Amino acid sequence: MKNRFLLTTGLVIASLLAFTTASAKDLRMAYDADPVTLDIHEQLSGGVLQLSHMSFDPLIRWTKELAFEPRLATSFQRLNATTVRFTLRKGVKFHSGNKMTASDFKWTFNRLKQSPDFKGIFANFQALNIIDDYTIDLVTTGPYPLVLHTATYIFPLDSQFYSGTDANGNDKAAIVKNGASFASTNMSGTGPFKIVSREQGVKIVFERFADYWDNASKGNVDRIVFTPIKDEQTRVAALLSGGVDFIAPVSPNDFDQIRASDNAKLITMPGTRIITFQLNQERRKEFQDQRVRMAMVHAINNEAIVQKIMKGFATTAAQMSPTGYLGHNPNLKPRYDLALAKKLMKDAGHENGFSVTMMAPNNRYVNDDKIAQAVAAMLSKIKIKVDLQTMPKAQYWPSFDDRAADIMMIGWHSDTEDSANFYEFLAMTPDQSTGMGAYNSGNYSSDYVDQQTVKANQETDIAKRTKMLQAIENKMFQDAAFIPLHWQNLAWAARKGVNLDPVVNALNFPYLGDLVID
Repeated sequence: MKNRFLLTTGLVIASLLAFTTASAKDLRMAYDADPVTLDIHEQLSGGVLQLSHMSFDPLIRWTKELAFEPRLATSFQRLNATTVRFTLRKGVKFHSGNKMTASDFKWTFNRLKQSPDFKGIFANFQALNIIDDYTIDLVTTGPYPLVLHTATYIFPLDSQFYSGTDANGNDKAAIVKNGASFASTNMSGTGPFKIVSREQGVKIVFERFADYWDNASKGNVDRIVFTPIKDEQTRVAALLSGGVDFIAPVSPNDFDQIRASDNAKLITMPGTRIITFQLNQERRKEFQDQRVRMAMVHAINNEAIVQKIMKGFATTAAQMSPTGYLGHNPNLKPRYDLALAKKLMKDAGHENGFSVTMMAPNNRYVNDDKIAQAVAAMLSKIKIKVDLQTMPKAQYWPSFDDRAADIMMIGWHSDTEDSANFYEFLAMTPDQSTGMGAYNSGNYSSDYVDQQTVKANQETDIAKRTKMLQAIENKMFQDAAFIPLHWQNLAWAARKGVNLDPVVNALNFPYLGDLVID
Protein backbone atom coordinates (compact mmCIF):
# COMPACT_ATOMS: atom_id res chain seq x y z
CA MET A 1 0.00 0.00 0.00
CA LYS A 2 2.85 2.39 0.84
CA ASN A 3 4.57 1.85 -2.52
CA ARG A 4 1.27 2.34 -4.33
CA PHE A 5 0.74 5.65 -2.48
CA LEU A 6 4.24 6.85 -3.35
CA LEU A 7 3.74 5.90 -6.99
CA THR A 8 0.39 7.69 -7.16
CA THR A 9 1.83 10.78 -5.49
CA GLY A 10 4.75 10.81 -7.90
CA LEU A 11 2.51 10.53 -10.93
CA VAL A 12 0.27 13.37 -9.79
CA ILE A 13 3.20 15.66 -9.08
CA ALA A 14 4.94 14.75 -12.32
CA SER A 15 1.82 15.51 -14.34
CA LEU A 16 1.45 18.88 -12.63
CA LEU A 17 5.05 19.82 -13.27
CA ALA A 18 4.87 18.66 -16.86
CA PHE A 19 1.72 20.66 -17.54
CA THR A 20 3.07 24.10 -16.81
CA THR A 21 6.02 25.97 -15.41
CA ALA A 22 4.55 28.75 -13.31
CA SER A 23 5.45 32.29 -14.23
CA ALA A 24 4.96 35.18 -11.84
CA LYS A 25 1.39 35.56 -13.05
CA ASP A 26 0.34 31.91 -13.09
CA LEU A 27 -1.28 30.20 -10.14
CA ARG A 28 -1.47 26.42 -9.89
CA MET A 29 -3.94 25.53 -7.19
CA ALA A 30 -5.21 22.24 -5.81
CA TYR A 31 -8.38 21.76 -3.78
CA ASP A 32 -9.77 18.49 -2.50
CA ALA A 33 -12.42 18.58 -5.25
CA ASP A 34 -13.55 20.80 -8.08
CA PRO A 35 -16.96 22.52 -8.23
CA VAL A 36 -19.65 20.02 -9.21
CA THR A 37 -21.38 22.56 -11.45
CA LEU A 38 -20.86 25.92 -13.18
CA ASP A 39 -24.42 26.97 -12.32
CA ILE A 40 -23.93 29.07 -9.21
CA HIS A 41 -27.64 28.77 -8.32
CA GLU A 42 -27.78 24.98 -8.53
CA GLN A 43 -26.04 24.14 -5.28
CA LEU A 44 -25.46 26.15 -2.12
CA SER A 45 -22.01 24.84 -1.23
CA GLY A 46 -18.59 26.16 -0.36
CA GLY A 47 -17.05 24.99 -3.63
CA VAL A 48 -19.68 26.73 -5.76
CA LEU A 49 -19.44 29.92 -3.70
CA GLN A 50 -15.65 29.92 -4.10
CA LEU A 51 -16.20 29.62 -7.85
CA SER A 52 -18.72 32.48 -7.69
CA HIS A 53 -16.07 34.85 -6.35
CA MET A 54 -13.66 33.81 -9.11
CA SER A 55 -15.92 34.18 -12.14
CA PHE A 56 -18.70 36.47 -10.91
CA ASP A 57 -18.99 39.53 -8.67
CA PRO A 58 -21.59 40.24 -5.97
CA LEU A 59 -23.42 43.48 -5.27
CA ILE A 60 -21.32 43.86 -2.13
CA ARG A 61 -18.93 41.51 -0.37
CA TRP A 62 -17.48 40.85 3.08
CA THR A 63 -14.10 42.26 4.00
CA LYS A 64 -11.56 40.32 6.02
CA GLU A 65 -12.84 42.22 9.08
CA LEU A 66 -16.43 41.14 8.26
CA ALA A 67 -17.56 44.59 7.18
CA PHE A 68 -19.21 45.27 3.82
CA GLU A 69 -17.49 46.74 0.77
CA PRO A 70 -19.11 47.74 -2.55
CA ARG A 71 -18.45 45.64 -5.63
CA LEU A 72 -21.02 45.89 -8.44
CA ALA A 73 -22.88 48.36 -6.27
CA THR A 74 -21.01 51.62 -5.79
CA SER A 75 -23.23 52.70 -2.91
CA PHE A 76 -26.34 51.72 -0.96
CA GLN A 77 -28.80 53.47 1.34
CA ARG A 78 -31.87 52.48 3.33
CA LEU A 79 -34.94 54.37 2.11
CA ASN A 80 -37.41 53.00 4.65
CA ALA A 81 -38.05 49.98 6.89
CA THR A 82 -38.40 47.61 3.93
CA THR A 83 -36.35 49.14 1.09
CA VAL A 84 -32.63 49.47 0.44
CA ARG A 85 -31.48 51.23 -2.74
CA PHE A 86 -28.31 50.20 -4.58
CA THR A 87 -26.52 52.32 -7.17
CA LEU A 88 -24.88 50.03 -9.72
CA ARG A 89 -21.44 50.34 -11.24
CA LYS A 90 -21.38 51.53 -14.86
CA GLY A 91 -19.20 50.12 -17.61
CA VAL A 92 -19.21 46.53 -16.36
CA LYS A 93 -19.12 43.78 -18.98
CA PHE A 94 -19.91 40.08 -18.83
CA HIS A 95 -17.47 37.53 -20.21
CA SER A 96 -19.71 37.30 -23.28
CA GLY A 97 -19.18 41.00 -23.98
CA ASN A 98 -22.72 41.93 -23.00
CA LYS A 99 -23.13 45.07 -20.89
CA MET A 100 -24.37 44.67 -17.30
CA THR A 101 -27.48 46.67 -16.33
CA ALA A 102 -30.22 46.56 -13.71
CA SER A 103 -32.19 44.11 -15.85
CA ASP A 104 -29.54 41.45 -15.20
CA PHE A 105 -30.03 41.88 -11.45
CA LYS A 106 -33.80 41.60 -11.80
CA TRP A 107 -33.43 38.43 -13.89
CA THR A 108 -30.95 36.98 -11.39
CA PHE A 109 -33.16 37.81 -8.40
CA ASN A 110 -36.13 36.03 -9.98
CA ARG A 111 -33.96 32.97 -10.64
CA LEU A 112 -32.65 32.95 -7.06
CA LYS A 113 -36.23 32.96 -5.79
CA GLN A 114 -36.83 29.80 -7.85
CA SER A 115 -33.64 27.96 -6.87
CA PRO A 116 -34.31 25.06 -4.47
CA ASP A 117 -31.08 25.82 -2.62
CA PHE A 118 -31.16 29.63 -2.59
CA LYS A 119 -34.83 30.51 -2.25
CA GLY A 120 -34.57 30.06 1.52
CA ILE A 121 -31.97 32.82 1.76
CA PHE A 122 -34.30 35.17 -0.10
CA ALA A 123 -37.51 34.13 1.66
CA ASN A 124 -37.77 37.54 3.36
CA PHE A 125 -37.44 39.45 0.08
CA GLN A 126 -40.52 40.57 -1.81
CA ALA A 127 -39.03 42.15 -4.91
CA LEU A 128 -36.07 43.65 -6.71
CA ASN A 129 -37.36 46.77 -8.45
CA ILE A 130 -35.60 48.54 -11.30
CA ILE A 131 -35.51 52.32 -10.88
CA ASP A 132 -33.31 52.92 -13.92
CA ASP A 133 -30.52 51.07 -15.76
CA TYR A 134 -28.13 51.56 -12.84
CA THR A 135 -30.38 51.78 -9.79
CA ILE A 136 -32.26 48.97 -8.04
CA ASP A 137 -34.29 48.64 -4.86
CA LEU A 138 -34.30 45.51 -2.71
CA VAL A 139 -37.68 45.26 -0.99
CA THR A 140 -38.35 42.95 1.96
CA THR A 141 -41.70 41.61 3.15
CA GLY A 142 -41.24 43.45 6.45
CA PRO A 143 -38.45 44.90 8.58
CA TYR A 144 -35.45 42.62 8.05
CA PRO A 145 -32.06 43.11 9.72
CA LEU A 146 -30.01 41.09 7.19
CA VAL A 147 -30.52 42.88 3.87
CA LEU A 148 -26.84 43.66 3.31
CA HIS A 149 -25.81 40.19 4.51
CA THR A 150 -28.06 38.67 1.85
CA ALA A 151 -26.94 41.09 -0.86
CA THR A 152 -23.53 39.40 -0.75
CA TYR A 153 -25.23 36.45 -2.49
CA ILE A 154 -26.53 38.41 -5.46
CA PHE A 155 -24.03 37.69 -8.25
CA PRO A 156 -25.69 38.95 -11.46
CA LEU A 157 -25.93 36.46 -14.28
CA ASP A 158 -25.77 37.50 -17.93
CA SER A 159 -29.51 37.45 -18.71
CA GLN A 160 -28.96 37.56 -22.49
CA PHE A 161 -26.45 34.72 -22.37
CA TYR A 162 -28.73 32.47 -20.30
CA SER A 163 -31.98 33.27 -22.14
CA GLY A 164 -33.50 31.18 -24.92
CA THR A 165 -32.91 27.51 -25.65
CA ASP A 166 -29.80 25.41 -26.22
CA ALA A 167 -29.00 23.13 -29.16
CA ASN A 168 -31.32 20.48 -27.72
CA GLY A 169 -34.23 22.85 -27.28
CA ASN A 170 -33.84 23.07 -23.50
CA ASP A 171 -34.26 26.28 -21.53
CA LYS A 172 -30.82 27.79 -20.97
CA ALA A 173 -31.97 29.23 -17.65
CA ALA A 174 -33.20 25.91 -16.23
CA ILE A 175 -31.79 24.94 -12.83
CA VAL A 176 -31.22 21.18 -13.00
CA LYS A 177 -30.22 19.75 -9.65
CA ASN A 178 -27.36 17.23 -10.03
CA GLY A 179 -27.94 17.00 -13.76
CA ALA A 180 -26.69 18.32 -17.08
CA SER A 181 -27.98 21.72 -18.20
CA PHE A 182 -26.76 24.67 -20.23
CA ALA A 183 -26.07 26.68 -17.06
CA SER A 184 -24.19 23.82 -15.39
CA THR A 185 -21.72 23.62 -18.28
CA ASN A 186 -21.55 27.21 -19.59
CA MET A 187 -20.74 30.45 -17.83
CA SER A 188 -20.81 34.20 -18.40
CA GLY A 189 -20.04 36.28 -15.35
CA THR A 190 -18.49 39.66 -14.60
CA GLY A 191 -15.68 38.27 -12.43
CA PRO A 192 -11.92 38.47 -12.74
CA PHE A 193 -11.49 35.02 -14.29
CA LYS A 194 -13.27 33.22 -17.10
CA ILE A 195 -13.09 29.49 -17.70
CA VAL A 196 -11.30 28.56 -20.93
CA SER A 197 -11.29 24.77 -20.45
CA ARG A 198 -12.82 22.28 -18.05
CA GLU A 199 -12.42 18.54 -17.58
CA GLN A 200 -14.63 17.76 -14.60
CA GLY A 201 -12.69 15.94 -11.91
CA VAL A 202 -9.41 16.52 -13.77
CA LYS A 203 -8.63 20.19 -14.38
CA ILE A 204 -10.11 23.68 -14.88
CA VAL A 205 -8.14 26.44 -16.57
CA PHE A 206 -9.07 30.06 -15.84
CA GLU A 207 -7.74 33.14 -17.61
CA ARG A 208 -7.94 36.77 -16.53
CA PHE A 209 -10.92 38.53 -18.09
CA ALA A 210 -9.37 41.23 -20.28
CA ASP A 211 -12.35 43.57 -19.83
CA TYR A 212 -12.62 43.14 -16.07
CA TRP A 213 -14.02 46.30 -14.53
CA ASP A 214 -11.78 46.44 -11.45
CA ASN A 215 -8.72 48.18 -12.87
CA ALA A 216 -7.76 49.30 -9.38
CA SER A 217 -7.17 45.73 -8.26
CA LYS A 218 -3.54 44.98 -7.50
CA GLY A 219 -4.02 41.34 -8.45
CA ASN A 220 -1.46 40.16 -10.99
CA VAL A 221 -2.60 36.57 -11.66
CA ASP A 222 -3.39 36.12 -15.34
CA ARG A 223 -3.97 32.38 -15.37
CA ILE A 224 -5.12 29.76 -12.87
CA VAL A 225 -4.82 26.01 -13.33
CA PHE A 226 -7.15 24.32 -10.85
CA THR A 227 -6.46 20.63 -10.18
CA PRO A 228 -8.60 18.57 -7.79
CA ILE A 229 -6.46 16.30 -5.61
CA LYS A 230 -8.60 14.32 -3.20
CA ASP A 231 -5.85 12.80 -1.05
CA GLU A 232 -4.56 15.30 1.51
CA GLN A 233 -1.03 13.89 1.62
CA THR A 234 -0.77 14.04 -2.15
CA ARG A 235 -1.87 17.70 -2.11
CA VAL A 236 0.81 18.55 0.45
CA ALA A 237 3.45 16.61 -1.48
CA ALA A 238 2.49 18.49 -4.66
CA LEU A 239 2.97 21.82 -2.86
CA LEU A 240 6.27 20.92 -1.22
CA SER A 241 7.70 19.55 -4.48
CA GLY A 242 6.72 22.67 -6.44
CA GLY A 243 3.97 20.96 -8.42
CA VAL A 244 1.36 23.47 -7.24
CA ASP A 245 1.45 26.92 -5.63
CA PHE A 246 -1.61 26.86 -3.36
CA ILE A 247 -3.60 24.10 -1.66
CA ALA A 248 -6.74 23.83 0.47
CA PRO A 249 -7.90 22.49 2.76
CA VAL A 250 -4.93 21.47 4.85
CA SER A 251 -5.32 18.75 7.46
CA PRO A 252 -3.91 19.40 10.95
CA ASN A 253 -1.90 16.20 10.42
CA ASP A 254 0.21 18.06 7.85
CA PHE A 255 0.81 21.35 9.67
CA ASP A 256 4.25 20.46 11.04
CA GLN A 257 5.49 19.27 7.66
CA ILE A 258 4.49 22.53 5.98
CA ARG A 259 5.85 24.69 8.80
CA ALA A 260 9.18 22.89 8.53
CA SER A 261 9.47 23.69 4.82
CA ASP A 262 11.65 26.55 3.59
CA ASN A 263 9.51 26.91 0.47
CA ALA A 264 5.96 26.95 1.83
CA LYS A 265 3.88 28.72 4.42
CA LEU A 266 0.76 27.79 6.37
CA ILE A 267 -2.14 30.18 6.99
CA THR A 268 -4.71 29.35 9.66
CA MET A 269 -7.83 31.07 10.91
CA PRO A 270 -10.63 30.33 13.37
CA GLY A 271 -13.70 29.01 11.58
CA THR A 272 -17.45 29.06 12.11
CA ARG A 273 -18.54 26.03 10.07
CA ILE A 274 -20.46 23.62 12.29
CA ILE A 275 -19.92 19.91 11.57
CA THR A 276 -22.89 17.73 12.55
CA PHE A 277 -24.74 14.49 11.96
CA GLN A 278 -28.50 14.52 11.32
CA LEU A 279 -30.81 11.69 12.39
CA ASN A 280 -33.56 10.94 9.88
CA GLN A 281 -36.79 10.72 11.86
CA GLU A 282 -38.83 9.74 8.81
CA ARG A 283 -36.63 6.78 7.94
CA ARG A 284 -36.23 5.51 11.49
CA LYS A 285 -38.95 5.33 14.15
CA GLU A 286 -36.26 4.97 16.82
CA PHE A 287 -35.08 8.51 16.06
CA GLN A 288 -38.54 9.90 16.79
CA ASP A 289 -37.88 9.12 20.47
CA GLN A 290 -36.09 12.04 22.10
CA ARG A 291 -34.42 9.61 24.55
CA VAL A 292 -32.74 7.75 21.67
CA ARG A 293 -31.50 10.96 20.09
CA MET A 294 -30.28 12.15 23.48
CA ALA A 295 -28.50 8.84 24.04
CA MET A 296 -26.68 9.23 20.74
CA VAL A 297 -25.61 12.78 21.57
CA HIS A 298 -24.29 11.62 24.95
CA ALA A 299 -22.46 8.68 23.34
CA ILE A 300 -20.35 10.94 21.10
CA ASN A 301 -17.15 12.20 22.68
CA ASN A 302 -16.71 15.22 20.43
CA GLU A 303 -13.89 16.62 22.56
CA ALA A 304 -11.91 13.45 21.82
CA ILE A 305 -12.63 13.91 18.11
CA VAL A 306 -11.31 17.47 18.28
CA GLN A 307 -8.16 16.44 20.14
CA LYS A 308 -7.29 13.15 18.41
CA ILE A 309 -8.61 13.55 14.87
CA MET A 310 -8.54 17.35 14.44
CA LYS A 311 -5.32 17.68 16.50
CA GLY A 312 -6.96 20.48 18.48
CA PHE A 313 -7.61 22.50 15.32
CA ALA A 314 -11.36 22.88 15.90
CA THR A 315 -13.71 24.02 18.67
CA THR A 316 -15.96 21.47 20.37
CA ALA A 317 -19.62 22.37 19.82
CA ALA A 318 -22.92 21.77 21.60
CA GLN A 319 -25.04 24.04 19.36
CA MET A 320 -25.03 25.53 15.87
CA SER A 321 -24.09 29.15 16.68
CA PRO A 322 -20.37 29.76 17.30
CA THR A 323 -19.07 32.32 19.78
CA GLY A 324 -19.65 35.83 18.43
CA TYR A 325 -22.99 35.03 16.77
CA LEU A 326 -26.13 36.48 18.37
CA GLY A 327 -27.62 33.03 18.91
CA HIS A 328 -24.62 31.56 20.73
CA ASN A 329 -25.95 30.35 24.06
CA PRO A 330 -23.13 30.21 26.65
CA ASN A 331 -25.18 27.88 28.86
CA LEU A 332 -25.02 25.00 26.38
CA LYS A 333 -22.04 22.68 26.86
CA PRO A 334 -20.90 19.42 25.19
CA ARG A 335 -22.41 16.47 27.06
CA TYR A 336 -20.47 13.25 26.55
CA ASP A 337 -21.64 10.76 29.19
CA LEU A 338 -21.51 7.12 28.10
CA ALA A 339 -23.20 5.79 31.25
CA LEU A 340 -26.14 8.16 30.78
CA ALA A 341 -26.29 7.25 27.08
CA LYS A 342 -26.65 3.56 27.95
CA LYS A 343 -29.35 4.34 30.53
CA LEU A 344 -31.32 6.41 28.01
CA MET A 345 -31.18 3.55 25.49
CA LYS A 346 -32.48 1.17 28.14
CA ASP A 347 -35.25 3.57 29.17
CA ALA A 348 -36.29 3.84 25.52
CA GLY A 349 -36.52 0.05 25.20
CA HIS A 350 -33.42 -0.29 23.03
CA GLU A 351 -30.96 -1.78 25.48
CA ASN A 352 -29.98 -4.32 22.81
CA GLY A 353 -29.51 -1.60 20.22
CA PHE A 354 -30.35 -1.61 16.52
CA SER A 355 -28.65 -1.22 13.11
CA VAL A 356 -28.53 1.96 11.02
CA THR A 357 -26.97 3.26 7.82
CA MET A 358 -24.71 6.30 7.76
CA MET A 359 -23.26 8.33 4.89
CA ALA A 360 -20.51 10.95 4.91
CA PRO A 361 -18.29 12.61 2.30
CA ASN A 362 -14.59 11.82 2.21
CA ASN A 363 -13.32 15.03 0.60
CA ARG A 364 -15.62 17.86 1.71
CA TYR A 365 -14.73 18.63 5.34
CA VAL A 366 -11.40 18.28 7.11
CA ASN A 367 -10.96 14.60 8.09
CA ASP A 368 -14.64 13.95 7.33
CA ASP A 369 -14.25 10.22 6.72
CA LYS A 370 -12.12 9.76 9.86
CA ILE A 371 -14.72 11.67 11.90
CA ALA A 372 -17.51 9.45 10.56
CA GLN A 373 -15.54 6.32 11.45
CA ALA A 374 -14.98 7.61 14.99
CA VAL A 375 -18.67 8.45 15.45
CA ALA A 376 -19.69 5.00 14.19
CA ALA A 377 -17.30 3.38 16.69
CA MET A 378 -18.68 5.51 19.54
CA LEU A 379 -22.28 4.61 18.69
CA SER A 380 -21.34 0.94 18.79
CA LYS A 381 -20.73 1.37 22.54
CA ILE A 382 -24.48 1.85 23.01
CA LYS A 383 -25.10 -1.10 20.64
CA ILE A 384 -26.05 0.97 17.62
CA LYS A 385 -24.42 -0.88 14.73
CA VAL A 386 -23.52 1.51 11.92
CA ASP A 387 -23.19 0.55 8.27
CA LEU A 388 -20.99 3.46 7.15
CA GLN A 389 -20.48 4.51 3.55
CA THR A 390 -18.17 7.39 2.59
CA MET A 391 -17.82 8.84 -0.90
CA PRO A 392 -16.48 11.86 -2.83
CA LYS A 393 -18.67 14.94 -2.50
CA ALA A 394 -19.71 14.80 -6.17
CA GLN A 395 -21.52 11.56 -5.33
CA TYR A 396 -22.40 12.52 -1.77
CA TRP A 397 -24.57 15.55 -2.47
CA PRO A 398 -27.05 13.71 -4.73
CA SER A 399 -27.29 11.02 -2.03
CA PHE A 400 -27.81 13.71 0.60
CA ASP A 401 -30.58 15.27 -1.48
CA ASP A 402 -32.22 11.84 -1.68
CA ARG A 403 -31.88 11.35 2.12
CA ALA A 404 -30.30 8.01 1.24
CA ALA A 405 -29.13 7.01 4.75
CA ASP A 406 -30.47 7.05 8.30
CA ILE A 407 -27.66 9.31 9.51
CA MET A 408 -25.96 11.90 7.29
CA MET A 409 -23.11 14.31 7.84
CA ILE A 410 -23.60 17.99 7.09
CA GLY A 411 -21.33 20.95 7.70
CA TRP A 412 -22.67 24.48 7.49
CA HIS A 413 -21.20 27.94 7.44
CA SER A 414 -23.87 30.60 7.90
CA ASP A 415 -24.49 32.30 4.57
CA THR A 416 -25.38 35.55 6.33
CA GLU A 417 -22.87 35.33 9.22
CA ASP A 418 -25.98 35.13 11.42
CA SER A 419 -27.47 32.37 13.58
CA ALA A 420 -30.86 32.29 11.86
CA ASN A 421 -29.32 30.95 8.66
CA PHE A 422 -28.35 27.74 10.46
CA TYR A 423 -31.93 27.19 11.56
CA GLU A 424 -33.46 28.13 8.19
CA PHE A 425 -31.50 25.47 6.35
CA LEU A 426 -30.65 22.81 8.95
CA ALA A 427 -33.48 22.84 11.50
CA MET A 428 -36.72 24.27 10.15
CA THR A 429 -39.33 21.83 8.86
CA PRO A 430 -38.46 21.00 5.22
CA ASP A 431 -40.70 22.97 2.86
CA GLN A 432 -39.95 22.89 -0.88
CA SER A 433 -42.18 25.89 -1.55
CA THR A 434 -40.21 28.20 0.73
CA GLY A 435 -36.79 26.51 0.68
CA MET A 436 -36.78 26.26 4.45
CA GLY A 437 -35.13 23.13 5.83
CA ALA A 438 -33.49 22.43 2.47
CA TYR A 439 -30.52 20.74 4.18
CA ASN A 440 -32.47 19.22 7.10
CA SER A 441 -31.88 15.58 6.18
CA GLY A 442 -33.03 14.54 9.65
CA ASN A 443 -36.54 15.86 8.97
CA TYR A 444 -36.50 17.35 12.46
CA SER A 445 -39.64 19.44 12.93
CA SER A 446 -40.52 21.87 15.70
CA ASP A 447 -43.28 24.46 15.54
CA TYR A 448 -41.32 26.51 18.07
CA VAL A 449 -38.15 26.56 15.96
CA ASP A 450 -40.12 27.33 12.79
CA GLN A 451 -42.16 30.16 14.28
CA GLN A 452 -39.41 31.73 16.37
CA THR A 453 -36.94 31.77 13.48
CA VAL A 454 -39.44 33.70 11.37
CA LYS A 455 -40.12 36.11 14.23
CA ALA A 456 -36.41 36.61 14.90
CA ASN A 457 -35.92 37.60 11.27
CA GLN A 458 -38.50 40.34 11.72
CA GLU A 459 -36.94 41.71 14.90
CA THR A 460 -34.53 44.63 14.47
CA ASP A 461 -33.87 45.19 18.20
CA ILE A 462 -30.55 43.40 18.74
CA ALA A 463 -31.12 42.58 22.42
CA LYS A 464 -34.55 41.07 21.77
CA ARG A 465 -33.30 39.19 18.73
CA THR A 466 -30.37 37.76 20.69
CA LYS A 467 -32.72 36.29 23.31
CA MET A 468 -34.94 34.79 20.62
CA LEU A 469 -32.04 33.15 18.79
CA GLN A 470 -30.50 31.80 21.99
CA ALA A 471 -33.86 30.33 22.97
CA ILE A 472 -34.00 28.48 19.64
CA GLU A 473 -30.58 26.98 20.33
CA ASN A 474 -31.79 25.88 23.78
CA LYS A 475 -34.90 24.23 22.28
CA MET A 476 -32.81 22.21 19.82
CA PHE A 477 -30.38 21.30 22.59
CA GLN A 478 -33.22 19.93 24.75
CA ASP A 479 -34.72 18.09 21.76
CA ALA A 480 -31.34 16.60 20.74
CA ALA A 481 -32.35 17.76 17.28
CA PHE A 482 -28.98 16.76 15.79
CA ILE A 483 -25.53 15.52 16.84
CA PRO A 484 -23.16 18.51 17.15
CA LEU A 485 -19.45 17.84 16.73
CA HIS A 486 -17.30 20.94 16.31
CA TRP A 487 -16.70 24.19 14.48
CA GLN A 488 -14.04 23.55 11.85
CA ASN A 489 -11.09 25.92 11.67
CA LEU A 490 -9.57 26.97 8.35
CA ALA A 491 -6.14 26.31 6.89
CA TRP A 492 -4.50 27.04 3.55
CA ALA A 493 -0.91 26.61 2.38
CA ALA A 494 1.06 28.24 -0.40
CA ARG A 495 4.58 28.46 -1.71
CA LYS A 496 6.61 31.44 -0.57
CA GLY A 497 5.86 34.48 -2.71
CA VAL A 498 2.14 33.70 -3.11
CA ASN A 499 0.64 36.36 -0.87
CA LEU A 500 -2.50 34.58 0.31
CA ASP A 501 -2.87 36.41 3.63
CA PRO A 502 -4.74 39.46 2.24
CA VAL A 503 -7.18 37.43 0.12
CA VAL A 504 -8.29 34.60 2.45
CA ASN A 505 -11.06 35.15 4.97
CA ALA A 506 -13.23 33.44 7.58
CA LEU A 507 -15.87 32.72 4.95
CA ASN A 508 -13.36 30.57 3.03
CA PHE A 509 -13.98 32.46 -0.22
CA PRO A 510 -10.46 33.54 -1.29
CA TYR A 511 -10.63 36.66 -3.44
CA LEU A 512 -8.14 35.40 -6.01
CA GLY A 513 -8.77 38.34 -8.32
CA ASP A 514 -6.83 40.43 -5.77
CA LEU A 515 -4.00 37.92 -5.33
CA VAL A 516 -0.46 39.22 -5.81
CA ILE A 517 2.39 36.84 -6.60
CA ASP A 518 5.91 38.17 -6.06
